[in-house]
Amino acid sequence: MTRNVVVTGGGTGIGYEVARRFAEAGERVVIVGRRRAVLERAAVELGENVSTLVCDLADPDAVEHALDSLPATVDVLVNNAGSRETVIGAGPHAVLARWRGDFERNVLTVVLLTESIRERLTPGSGRVVTVSSIAALRGAGSYGAAKASLHAWNNFLAAQLGPSGITANIVAPGTVSGTEFFGPRLDEAEVSRRAARTLLGRIGEPFEVAAAVHFLASPEAGFITGEILHCNGGELLGR
Repeated sequence: MTRNVVVTGGGTGIGYEVARRFAEAGERVVIVGRRRAVLERAAVELGENVSTLVCDLADPDAVEHALDSLPATVDVLVNNAGSRETVIGAGPHAVLARWRGDFERNVLTVVLLTESIRERLTPGSGRVVTVSSIAALRGAGSYGAAKASLHAWNNFLAAQLGPSGITANIVAPGTVSGTEFFGPRLDEAEVSRRAARTLLGRIGEPFEVAAAVHFLASPEAGFITGEILHCNGGELLGR
């Protein structure tokens, strides 16, 4: 049976690879993001099974407006949208902007949409997979704290959805190439430094994280919920 899949942040990087995996499997995929041109370009590349929805997921009014454009039944929700707040500086105003920005970009983008469509999740087989980060376990200030809050929320969500046979899990990647997250910071020297922290001696690729997401969304993963699947090449353990 063809499933309805919603992937946030689906225009680039990990989200793009997630959408590609589902589209190639014949699923109907909606990719959601803020940038229309990025989404439309991705949809053309990914094929006819993929449609787009422009929405600022941190804005409750925008989320509410977008609900009519989402499938009436959602079999898989992949919460991938998120980014690091770039505000820097000292003093309480800069600190507030940084912490509030990271919370809005990484927590509200997940929670507002999930709570808004949870009644649409398919009983008995629905899947919610949220992309977190190794930063939730290693620290990383406001960004790590925001991602860590998703772990606590996912425990709550799994308990809420479990009686309906719906699972909720986390994929927590380490350093991954080919995304917009690091920007120019991920130069050759930084790649080497981060690769040296892993047990495999390399950083990850978006398709590897997408494979983990795809597994947790599969029928075979129906008895897994409330879990964190680490996808970091052993970076969390270090060398």
